[in-house]
Amino acid sequence: MSSPKTTLVIACGAIAHELVHVIEANGLDHIDIQCLPAEWHNTPDKIAPGVDALLTERLGQYESAYVAYADCGTGGHLDRVIERHGVQRLPGAHCYAFFTGINAFDAMAEDELGTFYLTDYLALNFDRLIYCGLGLDRFPELMSTYFGHYKRMVYLAQFDNPDALSAAQEAAASLKLPLEVHRTGLEPFEQSLAGIPVRTQKSLSG
Repeated sequence: MSSPKTTLVIACGAIAHELVHVIEANGLDHIDIQCLPAEWHNTPDKIAPGVDALLTERLGQYESAYVAYADCGTGGHLDRVIERHGVQRLPGAHCYAFFTGINAFDAMAEDELGTFYLTDYLALNFDRLIYCGLGLDRFPELMSTYFGHYKRMVYLAQFDNPDALSAAQEAAASLKLPLEVHRTGLEPFEQSLAGIPVRTQKSLSG
């Protein structure tokens, strides 16, 4: 018999696959995942209202809740939503720190601020989410506007996936950026989720 879902995690759809893998592999049956569309990274004004709506609708059904987002371009609006609902973020000032660990991500960011990061999901969905999602297939002249300040692409590989590696190489070529591959696995991500306490379900009906 599975454990009751006592903890809600609201996350970007771009990390849904990894979240499910870690939860299933570690028996974290008390965690319930609700993902918002990965495409919202191109329209970050939707993220804070989306998280707000989910928390308003679902928070009373759980003992605790966490938000697996960084600011992600919301201009501080997501911070205010999180504060108003009294929930917590998973550790890490940036979504990619979930995969690398905080210290490793800080070191990479310090080494080169102009870095475009890919995960397995973003590599495999680069054309749909980034290239076409930003309209570069229709307006290639926007390439320098969006990516002119980037100096490199870093692919954070969670799994040994030849298709994802090939997609990352093609993505780097399309942006004319050198590619670096860092095999992160999922251990830092597992540590973040493992830190969520298992709570005993109580009646939430009042």
